[in-house]
Amino acid sequence: MKKFFSVFVFIVVSTVQAQDNIQAILRAGVDDATKFSENYIAPASEAAIYSLANGWYNSAKAKETLHFEISVVANVGLVSEKNQSFNLNIDDYNYISFADGSQSKNVATVFGENNPDQIVIVEYETSNGTETTSFTLPQGLGGSNIDFFPTAYLQGSLGLGKGFEVKARFLPEVDYDGAKTKFYGGAIQHEFTSWLGVKKILPVAISGLIGYNRLEASYLLDDNSLIQGSNQKIKTEMNSWIYSAIVSTKLPVINFYAGLGYVTGDATSTLDGTYVIDEGPIQGEVLINPYTVTNNVSGLNATLGFKLKLAFFRLNASYSFQEYQNINLGLNFGY
Repeated sequence: MKKFFSVFVFIVVSTVQAQDNIQAILRAGVDDATKFSENYIAPASEAAIYSLANGWYNSAKAKETLHFEISVVANVGLVSEKNQSFNLNIDDYNYISFADGSQSKNVATVFGENNPDQIVIVEYETSNGTETTSFTLPQGLGGSNIDFFPTAYLQGSLGLGKGFEVKARFLPEVDYDGAKTKFYGGAIQHEFTSWLGVKKILPVAISGLIGYNRLEASYLLDDNSLIQGSNQKIKTEMNSWIYSAIVSTKLPVINFYAGLGYVTGDATSTLDGTYVIDEGPIQGEVLINPYTVTNNVSGLNATLGFKLKLAFFRLNASYSFQEYQNINLGLNFGY
Protein backbone atom coordinates (compact mmCIF):
# COMPACT_ATOMS: atom_id res chain seq x y z
CA MET A 1 0.00 0.00 0.00
CA LYS A 2 2.98 2.31 0.56
CA LYS A 3 3.75 1.80 -3.13
CA PHE A 4 0.20 2.91 -4.03
CA PHE A 5 0.59 6.07 -1.96
CA SER A 6 3.81 6.71 -3.91
CA VAL A 7 1.95 6.23 -7.20
CA PHE A 8 -0.72 8.68 -6.04
CA VAL A 9 1.90 11.32 -5.24
CA PHE A 10 3.68 10.60 -8.55
CA ILE A 11 0.49 11.10 -10.60
CA VAL A 12 -0.51 14.27 -8.76
CA VAL A 13 3.01 15.64 -9.20
CA SER A 14 3.11 14.50 -12.84
CA THR A 15 -0.20 16.12 -13.74
CA VAL A 16 1.02 19.40 -12.24
CA GLN A 17 4.47 19.06 -13.85
CA ALA A 18 2.88 18.23 -17.20
CA GLN A 19 1.52 21.76 -17.16
CA ASP A 20 4.97 23.33 -16.86
CA ASN A 21 5.45 24.09 -20.56
CA ILE A 22 2.03 25.73 -20.97
CA GLN A 23 3.90 28.90 -20.02
CA ALA A 24 5.26 28.96 -23.61
CA ILE A 25 1.80 29.79 -24.89
CA LEU A 26 2.01 33.12 -23.08
CA ARG A 27 3.81 34.28 -26.22
CA ALA A 28 0.37 34.19 -27.89
CA GLY A 29 -1.05 36.57 -25.28
CA VAL A 30 -2.91 36.08 -22.02
CA ASP A 31 -6.33 35.48 -23.60
CA ASP A 32 -5.08 32.70 -25.88
CA ALA A 33 -3.01 31.16 -23.06
CA THR A 34 -6.02 31.11 -20.75
CA LYS A 35 -8.29 29.56 -23.39
CA PHE A 36 -5.77 26.82 -24.20
CA SER A 37 -5.03 26.06 -20.54
CA GLU A 38 -8.72 25.64 -19.70
CA ASN A 39 -9.00 22.81 -22.22
CA TYR A 40 -5.57 21.31 -21.55
CA ILE A 41 -5.95 21.07 -17.77
CA ALA A 42 -9.67 20.17 -17.59
CA PRO A 43 -9.40 16.33 -17.62
CA ALA A 44 -6.92 16.29 -14.72
CA SER A 45 -9.16 18.54 -12.63
CA GLU A 46 -12.33 16.65 -13.49
CA ALA A 47 -10.82 13.18 -12.97
CA ALA A 48 -9.44 14.21 -9.58
CA ILE A 49 -12.73 15.70 -8.37
CA TYR A 50 -14.71 12.60 -9.35
CA SER A 51 -12.10 10.22 -7.95
CA LEU A 52 -11.86 12.02 -4.60
CA ALA A 53 -15.64 11.85 -4.18
CA ASN A 54 -15.57 8.05 -3.94
CA GLY A 55 -14.65 5.59 -1.20
CA TRP A 56 -16.48 7.26 1.67
CA TYR A 57 -18.68 4.28 2.53
CA ASN A 58 -18.77 0.48 2.47
CA SER A 59 -22.06 0.03 4.30
CA ALA A 60 -25.29 1.90 4.94
CA LYS A 61 -25.31 0.68 8.55
CA ALA A 62 -24.05 3.33 10.97
CA LYS A 63 -21.60 2.25 13.65
CA GLU A 64 -22.72 2.01 17.24
CA THR A 65 -21.66 4.71 19.70
CA LEU A 66 -17.83 4.99 19.86
CA HIS A 67 -17.33 2.03 17.52
CA PHE A 68 -14.70 2.90 14.95
CA GLU A 69 -13.04 1.80 11.73
CA ILE A 70 -9.58 2.66 10.38
CA SER A 71 -9.22 2.17 6.63
CA VAL A 72 -6.64 2.37 3.89
CA VAL A 73 -8.58 3.50 0.83
CA ALA A 74 -7.51 3.58 -2.81
CA ASN A 75 -9.42 4.98 -5.79
CA VAL A 76 -8.54 4.86 -9.47
CA GLY A 77 -10.33 7.32 -11.75
CA LEU A 78 -10.33 6.16 -15.37
CA VAL A 79 -9.67 8.71 -18.14
CA SER A 80 -11.44 7.78 -21.39
CA GLU A 81 -9.88 8.33 -24.80
CA LYS A 82 -12.19 11.26 -25.54
CA ASN A 83 -10.69 13.16 -22.58
CA GLN A 84 -7.12 12.69 -23.76
CA SER A 85 -7.50 15.31 -26.50
CA PHE A 86 -9.55 18.39 -27.34
CA ASN A 87 -10.37 20.21 -30.54
CA LEU A 88 -8.35 23.38 -31.04
CA ASN A 89 -10.13 25.61 -33.55
CA ILE A 90 -8.13 28.67 -34.56
CA ASP A 91 -11.34 30.76 -34.74
CA ASP A 92 -11.47 30.59 -30.94
CA TYR A 93 -8.04 32.23 -30.62
CA ASN A 94 -6.71 35.68 -31.39
CA TYR A 95 -3.24 34.94 -32.71
CA ILE A 96 -2.79 31.17 -33.02
CA SER A 97 -2.82 29.22 -36.29
CA PHE A 98 -1.46 25.82 -37.31
CA ALA A 99 1.80 25.65 -39.22
CA ASP A 100 0.24 23.37 -41.87
CA GLY A 101 -2.77 25.67 -42.43
CA SER A 102 -5.37 23.46 -40.72
CA GLN A 103 -8.50 25.14 -39.40
CA SER A 104 -8.73 22.81 -36.37
CA LYS A 105 -7.06 19.75 -34.91
CA ASN A 106 -7.40 17.44 -31.95
CA VAL A 107 -4.45 18.15 -29.65
CA ALA A 108 -3.31 16.62 -26.37
CA THR A 109 -4.78 17.39 -22.98
CA VAL A 110 -2.74 16.79 -19.84
CA PHE A 111 -3.50 13.04 -20.26
CA GLY A 112 -2.80 12.91 -23.99
CA GLU A 113 0.08 12.91 -26.48
CA ASN A 114 0.73 14.81 -29.70
CA ASN A 115 2.25 12.37 -32.17
CA PRO A 116 3.76 13.98 -34.13
CA ASP A 117 4.43 17.26 -32.32
CA GLN A 118 1.96 20.01 -33.08
CA ILE A 119 3.51 23.36 -34.02
CA VAL A 120 1.46 26.55 -33.95
CA ILE A 121 2.24 29.93 -35.48
CA VAL A 122 1.62 33.22 -33.69
CA GLU A 123 1.08 36.04 -36.18
CA TYR A 124 0.82 39.63 -35.01
CA GLU A 125 1.22 43.21 -36.17
CA THR A 126 4.04 45.54 -35.10
CA SER A 127 5.30 48.93 -36.21
CA ASN A 128 7.55 47.04 -38.59
CA GLY A 129 4.65 45.13 -40.17
CA THR A 130 3.44 41.55 -39.72
CA GLU A 131 5.73 39.30 -37.67
CA THR A 132 5.47 35.66 -36.65
CA THR A 133 6.85 33.29 -34.06
CA SER A 134 6.13 29.64 -33.40
CA PHE A 135 6.21 27.09 -30.61
CA THR A 136 5.33 23.45 -29.99
CA LEU A 137 2.14 22.67 -28.09
CA PRO A 138 2.72 20.91 -24.75
CA GLN A 139 2.59 17.16 -24.45
CA GLY A 140 0.61 15.35 -21.76
CA LEU A 141 1.09 12.07 -19.91
CA GLY A 142 -0.01 9.89 -22.83
CA GLY A 143 3.58 9.09 -23.70
CA SER A 144 3.92 7.49 -20.25
CA ASN A 145 0.74 5.43 -20.78
CA ILE A 146 -0.94 7.18 -17.86
CA ASP A 147 -4.68 7.35 -18.49
CA PHE A 148 -5.90 7.18 -14.90
CA PHE A 149 -5.90 9.31 -11.76
CA PRO A 150 -5.29 7.38 -8.50
CA THR A 151 -5.97 8.65 -5.01
CA ALA A 152 -4.94 6.89 -1.81
CA TYR A 153 -5.30 7.95 1.80
CA LEU A 154 -6.01 6.94 5.38
CA GLN A 155 -9.61 7.18 6.54
CA GLY A 156 -11.23 6.90 9.94
CA SER A 157 -14.90 6.48 10.95
CA LEU A 158 -16.51 6.88 14.37
CA GLY A 159 -20.05 6.09 15.51
CA LEU A 160 -21.77 8.89 17.44
CA GLY A 161 -25.01 7.12 18.30
CA LYS A 162 -28.56 7.80 17.13
CA GLY A 163 -27.63 6.61 13.65
CA PHE A 164 -24.83 9.16 13.09
CA GLU A 165 -21.29 8.41 11.95
CA VAL A 166 -18.47 10.86 11.18
CA LYS A 167 -15.54 10.19 8.89
CA ALA A 168 -12.20 11.88 8.16
CA ARG A 169 -9.47 11.18 5.63
CA PHE A 170 -6.05 12.65 4.93
CA LEU A 171 -2.68 12.17 3.30
CA PRO A 172 0.36 13.77 4.99
CA GLU A 173 1.82 16.77 3.17
CA VAL A 174 4.41 15.68 0.61
CA ASP A 175 7.26 17.84 -0.74
CA TYR A 176 8.99 16.13 -3.67
CA ASP A 177 11.19 17.46 -6.49
CA GLY A 178 9.77 20.98 -6.41
CA ALA A 179 6.18 19.78 -6.02
CA LYS A 180 4.01 19.84 -2.91
CA THR A 181 0.72 18.06 -2.27
CA LYS A 182 -1.73 18.14 0.64
CA PHE A 183 -5.04 16.30 0.97
CA TYR A 184 -7.79 16.01 3.58
CA GLY A 185 -11.56 15.54 3.84
CA GLY A 186 -14.52 14.85 6.09
CA ALA A 187 -18.00 13.34 5.88
CA ILE A 188 -21.09 12.63 7.93
CA GLN A 189 -23.40 9.66 7.43
CA HIS A 190 -26.82 9.07 8.98
CA GLU A 191 -28.74 5.79 8.95
CA PHE A 192 -32.41 6.50 8.31
CA THR A 193 -33.45 2.98 9.30
CA SER A 194 -32.23 3.77 12.84
CA TRP A 195 -35.44 5.75 13.25
CA LEU A 196 -37.53 2.59 12.86
CA GLY A 197 -38.45 0.38 15.75
CA VAL A 198 -38.10 -2.69 13.52
CA LYS A 199 -34.53 -1.81 12.53
CA LYS A 200 -33.12 -5.15 13.72
CA ILE A 201 -35.46 -7.27 11.61
CA LEU A 202 -35.10 -5.32 8.35
CA PRO A 203 -32.86 -7.10 5.81
CA VAL A 204 -31.25 -3.84 4.68
CA ALA A 205 -29.96 -0.54 6.07
CA ILE A 206 -30.57 2.80 4.36
CA SER A 207 -28.58 5.96 4.99
CA GLY A 208 -27.49 9.30 3.54
CA LEU A 209 -24.00 10.77 3.34
CA ILE A 210 -22.41 14.14 2.65
CA GLY A 211 -18.65 14.16 2.00
CA TYR A 212 -16.07 16.88 1.27
CA ASN A 213 -12.47 16.67 0.01
CA ARG A 214 -9.70 19.23 -0.45
CA LEU A 215 -6.55 18.73 -2.54
CA GLU A 216 -3.77 21.32 -2.85
CA ALA A 217 -0.74 20.96 -5.13
CA SER A 218 2.00 23.23 -6.43
CA TYR A 219 5.06 22.95 -8.66
CA LEU A 220 8.03 25.32 -8.92
CA LEU A 221 8.92 26.26 -12.50
CA ASP A 222 12.03 28.38 -11.97
CA ASP A 223 14.59 25.68 -12.76
CA ASN A 224 12.76 24.56 -15.92
CA SER A 225 11.23 27.82 -17.06
CA LEU A 226 10.79 28.46 -20.78
CA ILE A 227 10.28 32.19 -20.19
CA GLN A 228 12.49 34.47 -18.10
CA GLY A 229 11.12 35.70 -14.81
CA SER A 230 11.05 34.91 -11.11
CA ASN A 231 9.03 33.04 -8.47
CA GLN A 232 7.31 31.03 -11.21
CA LYS A 233 4.91 28.40 -9.92
CA ILE A 234 1.78 26.47 -10.85
CA LYS A 235 -0.74 26.08 -8.02
CA THR A 236 -3.83 23.90 -8.06
CA GLU A 237 -6.61 23.76 -5.47
CA MET A 238 -9.52 21.32 -5.71
CA ASN A 239 -12.76 20.96 -3.75
CA SER A 240 -14.95 17.89 -4.19
CA TRP A 241 -18.42 17.20 -2.69
CA ILE A 242 -20.64 14.14 -2.83
CA TYR A 243 -24.25 13.76 -1.66
CA SER A 244 -25.36 10.14 -1.68
CA ALA A 245 -28.14 7.80 -0.61
CA ILE A 246 -26.85 4.33 0.38
CA VAL A 247 -28.44 0.92 0.85
CA SER A 248 -26.72 -2.26 2.04
CA THR A 249 -27.54 -5.77 3.16
CA LYS A 250 -27.01 -7.04 6.72
CA LEU A 251 -25.46 -10.50 6.41
CA PRO A 252 -22.87 -12.23 8.65
CA VAL A 253 -19.89 -12.57 6.26
CA ILE A 254 -20.38 -10.80 2.95
CA ASN A 255 -22.56 -7.79 2.31
CA PHE A 256 -23.47 -5.80 -0.76
CA TYR A 257 -23.99 -2.07 -0.95
CA ALA A 258 -25.13 0.48 -3.52
CA GLY A 259 -25.21 4.23 -3.64
CA LEU A 260 -26.86 6.84 -5.81
CA GLY A 261 -25.45 10.32 -5.50
CA TYR A 262 -24.42 13.61 -6.98
CA VAL A 263 -20.85 14.86 -7.31
CA THR A 264 -19.95 18.52 -7.54
CA GLY A 265 -16.68 20.38 -7.25
CA ASP A 266 -14.27 22.92 -8.60
CA ALA A 267 -10.58 23.22 -9.36
CA THR A 268 -8.54 26.39 -9.67
CA SER A 269 -5.13 26.37 -11.36
CA THR A 270 -3.02 29.52 -11.19
CA LEU A 271 0.16 30.46 -13.05
CA ASP A 272 1.99 32.56 -10.45
CA GLY A 273 5.16 34.61 -10.63
CA THR A 274 6.73 37.08 -13.04
CA TYR A 275 7.10 36.34 -16.77
CA VAL A 276 9.09 38.50 -19.20
CA ILE A 277 7.59 37.91 -22.65
CA ASP A 278 10.35 37.70 -25.28
CA GLU A 279 8.24 37.17 -28.43
CA GLY A 280 4.73 37.63 -29.78
CA PRO A 281 2.07 40.35 -29.65
CA ILE A 282 2.93 41.33 -26.06
CA GLN A 283 6.70 41.17 -26.49
CA GLY A 284 8.53 43.17 -23.83
CA GLU A 285 5.68 43.06 -21.32
CA VAL A 286 6.22 41.77 -17.81
CA LEU A 287 3.29 39.65 -16.64
CA ILE A 288 2.66 39.12 -12.93
CA ASN A 289 0.48 36.12 -12.00
CA PRO A 290 -0.70 35.95 -15.65
CA TYR A 291 -3.86 33.89 -15.35
CA THR A 292 -6.14 31.66 -13.31
CA VAL A 293 -8.15 28.80 -14.81
CA THR A 294 -11.23 27.39 -13.08
CA ASN A 295 -12.95 24.10 -13.92
CA ASN A 296 -16.34 23.15 -12.45
CA VAL A 297 -17.74 19.63 -12.27
CA SER A 298 -21.18 18.23 -11.51
CA GLY A 299 -22.75 14.90 -12.33
CA LEU A 300 -24.47 11.76 -11.12
CA ASN A 301 -22.68 8.94 -9.33
CA ALA A 302 -23.93 5.34 -9.03
CA THR A 303 -21.91 2.84 -7.01
CA LEU A 304 -22.09 -0.95 -6.60
CA GLY A 305 -19.85 -2.81 -4.17
CA PHE A 306 -19.32 -5.57 -1.62
CA LYS A 307 -17.73 -5.90 1.80
CA LEU A 308 -16.16 -9.14 3.04
CA LYS A 309 -15.32 -10.02 6.66
CA LEU A 310 -11.98 -11.87 6.90
CA ALA A 311 -10.72 -12.78 10.39
CA PHE A 312 -9.71 -9.51 12.09
CA PHE A 313 -10.13 -7.22 9.08
CA ARG A 314 -12.60 -6.42 6.33
CA LEU A 315 -12.09 -5.91 2.61
CA ASN A 316 -14.37 -3.89 0.35
CA ALA A 317 -14.41 -3.11 -3.37
CA SER A 318 -16.74 -1.07 -5.55
CA TYR A 319 -17.19 0.39 -9.01
CA SER A 320 -18.70 3.82 -9.61
CA PHE A 321 -20.47 4.81 -12.80
CA GLN A 322 -19.89 8.51 -13.42
CA GLU A 323 -18.25 10.88 -15.91
CA TYR A 324 -14.82 9.50 -14.95
CA GLN A 325 -15.59 5.95 -13.85
CA ASN A 326 -13.90 4.80 -10.68
CA ILE A 327 -12.60 1.65 -9.00
CA ASN A 328 -12.40 1.68 -5.20
CA LEU A 329 -10.64 -0.69 -2.79
CA GLY A 330 -10.58 -0.53 0.99
CA LEU A 331 -8.80 -2.43 3.77
CA ASN A 332 -10.61 -1.89 7.07
CA PHE A 333 -9.84 -2.53 10.75
CA GLY A 334 -11.93 -1.83 13.84
CA TYR A 335 -15.17 -2.83 15.54
